[in-house]
Amino acid sequence: MSFLKSLFKSKEDPINSYEDFWKWFTQNQQDFYNVIKDNGNVNKDFFEKLTPKLEEIKDGFWFLAGMFDDNTAELILTADGVIKNIVFVEELVAAAPKMKNWKITALKQPSDLGQFGIKMEDYEFNNEKMNFYATEHQYMPDEIDITITHKDFNEEDRPVITNGVYLALDHSLGELNSITKIDNVTIIDPKDAESDLVPLEKLKDFLIWREKEFVEKYKGLRHNTDNDSYSSLEATLKNGLPLIAVINTDLLAWDSKASHPWIAVMEIKYDGDNNNGMPDSDTYQLLNEIEDKITADLKDSDGFLNVGRQTAESTREVYFACIDFRKPSKILHKIKKEYENVIDLDFDIYKDKYWQSFNRFMPN
Repeated sequence: MSFLKSLFKSKEDPINSYEDFWKWFTQNQQDFYNVIKDNGNVNKDFFEKLTPKLEEIKDGFWFLAGMFDDNTAELILTADGVIKNIVFVEELVAAAPKMKNWKITALKQPSDLGQFGIKMEDYEFNNEKMNFYATEHQYMPDEIDITITHKDFNEEDRPVITNGVYLALDHSLGELNSITKIDNVTIIDPKDAESDLVPLEKLKDFLIWREKEFVEKYKGLRHNTDNDSYSSLEATLKNGLPLIAVINTDLLAWDSKASHPWIAVMEIKYDGDNNNGMPDSDTYQLLNEIEDKITADLKDSDGFLNVGRQTAESTREVYFACIDFRKPSKILHKIKKEYENVIDLDFDIYKDKYWQSFNRFMPN
């Protein structure tokens, strides 16, 4: 019987939780360590085994691996710049057990670009090649708008240079700081600079100074929306189909928008081909049910403000302005999983400190 079992060995147990993943990893950690330590075939014997296991938990996990020191391998799990995936990376790493010869790290950590420069194709990304300056906006005083210059900038290779600059920011500031502390990044040739250039190594100190001002200014602000006014907006798209939006106009006029800088959007697609892109009665009820579930979990008193919704071209979008991005990431992911076999839905979270993406709903 034991011989038959060895011939017909069952498949590995599925990965349904963080604990399942780390149980599997622990069972294989010595082999993985040896591959990295001995410079073996890391792609075949580690990466190709790790990737499908992470995907069983959730999509959006990326990773780096190497030797942290002579006796310790490091696995860095990263969201690769996608805000809505950060909390899941953090949770997965927090659940990791202690393992001899392993260091498990959440997100790319700050490193010295002067010592560890980045090379991508024919370009180098280091403190010698890059400088920066900040642009101030009169009506958006807390916007962190950074322009990065690269000495070898070439418009034809903008995609490569852009990727290299963002990767350099991740490494010099740390992935979390790079994503959360900068509102906008523009990359240009030094000859096009409109202000004095500052050495890139001073960017971290600049952001700490600006963040201190910002936190002190907006700490603890909340907004109760129970008695707010809502407006129904109707328009006709260029293709002749209708657009209907219901927007909290009191919120759009609020003077403390920057206290809730994260915008969460749930996008729900439905079959509206026979109804000018609008939902039928059953679909309308389902859309409202989903929105009610989101609102029940993302309360205004906790810092999550329902700005409104837009319906057009067989798509409903529901908008929230949030004080943080972690909780909405988890709530919207949970609702997506709950309804994924019923209707097509997805979500995104992005930083928009002054809610500029809602300007289209403002009166001219």
